[in-house]
Formats: sequence, C-alpha cells, structure tokens
Amino acid sequence: MRVVVCVKHVPDIQSERTFREDGLLRRGGDDDTLNELDEDALEAGLRLVEAHPPAHGEDPHDVVVLTVGPASAVEALRRGLAMGATTAVHVRDDAVAGSDAIATARVLGAAVATLHEEAPVDVVVAGMAALDGLTSLVPAALAAVLGWPQLTLADRVDVDPAARTVVVRRETSAATETLRAALPVVLSVTDQAFRARFPAFTGILAARKAPVRVLDLAALGVDPATVGLDGSTTRVLHTAPRPERPDRVVVTDDGSAAVALADYLAQKGFA
Repeated sequence: MRVVVCVKHVPDIQSERTFREDGLLRRGGDDDTLNELDEDALEAGLRLVEAHPPAHGEDPHDVVVLTVGPASAVEALRRGLAMGATTAVHVRDDAVAGSDAIATARVLGAAVATLHEEAPVDVVVAGMAALDGLTSLVPAALAAVLGWPQLTLADRVDVDPAARTVVVRRETSAATETLRAALPVVLSVTDQAFRARFPAFTGILAARKAPVRVLDLAALGVDPATVGLDGSTTRVLHTAPRPERPDRVVVTDDGSAAVALADYLAQKGFA
C-alpha cells in the first residue's frame, strides 16, 4: 500500500501573523511549524498501513509526506519523517509563491500524479484545514485535479486492499454517514479520531539525516502561469489588524479571580 499525506508548514496559530505589502501572509518565522491538523492526517495514513501489513513477498508499505513551499517548509517534512513517514517529497519553486487553494491543488495534483506513475498511490490523505487559511478547499480541489473520488471530513477510515475499496464515517449535524469509494482516493480527516503520536527520540534523530526529494514545476510539467499569484482565482484586496474586542474583561488574580470568573459566566448565562 502506498499512502501520500499532504502537509503544510504554517505560522504558529498563536503567533502574531502579518501580511506583506502584496497581501501574502508573511512566512519563514522562527515559530513556523507543521500544520497541527496535518499531524492528524499523517496519523490516519500511518494507521492505514499498520492495519494491513504487507503479505509475504509484497513490497514494504510507503507513507509519503508531500509539501509545497519554500526551503523552510522542509521542517514540516522532517516532522512527518520523525512521526513515522518513510518518504519525503518537497515541491519547491519560486513561481508557486502566492498560490491560492486552487493553484496549490494543481501543484499537489501534479506531484501526486508523478508519484503515481512511478509506483501506484492508493490513498491521498489531508487534514481538514490548514490553520493559516482555513479554507478546507484543497482536498476537494486535489481530487478534482486527479479525477479521483473524494471522501472528506472522515473520522474513521477502513481500507480493504484486496477489494481495492475504502469506507469512511462522517459525522454531520443531522446524521452519521458511511461512504464507500474505489481506490485510489483522496481523503480528508477531522481531528476527532486520529490523535497524532509523539515521535520517538530515535525517529527525530533519523529524520534530520533522511533524504528529501525536491521537485520543481518543470519536473512536474506544470506551467508557471497556472500557479502563483497569476494562476490563482482569488486575490487579497485588503488586510487590517484584528480589532480589539470591546467587551473584553481582564481579571487580575488577587485571590478573588475564581469568584469574579464565576460571576462573569453567570452574567453571560453560562451558570
């Protein structure tokens, strides 16, 4: 079984995020990290291959972590390798900068197609969202680029390699859905069931020395005009600092903070 997990290197969600003059998010800070929700996707991919050990004579399973981004994005791949991924692929090209969700999906689709030609890919897994944009569009757009079925927002995934099918469960506000599709397939998973494992120290050390395959747009056969700012379907027209909340209440703990908090919650109808 071959699983590709899409990951992204993003500014820490707790950091003070800023935008460049051209409207793009400023990246490359010291606190940039692997998108937290992509760790859940990697956990889902690792569990899939662990649940179906290769039969005698079969090739070992391959869990590929794939990212698109500048040189610093390799740190997201290193984290994925430390968690248990076996292969890392980095699409790095200056022309990709500024790509929106649709343009990013074009690049990811070309990378997955390249990997699929080299050795068949069974499942592509993505997190439910990237915490820098929160569009949740890339998994569906990627499935459309590849022409593969999409099963999104799953909280349970079961693959039958022999039957070449995957079954997922999706919880909605109105129902619990069970969905089935033939492989290969694109999945996105929620953060409800796939709590990411913490990498072992030996895995962290090995990940620092592991090879990372680097591809550019030419290697993928992608026209630079279809990605980046020129190839994107959306534009950032205006940015502004987040306004202060007018109803913010600051409680100083002088020994009475618990009482003050309880009174505040009661006033808001939570008690």
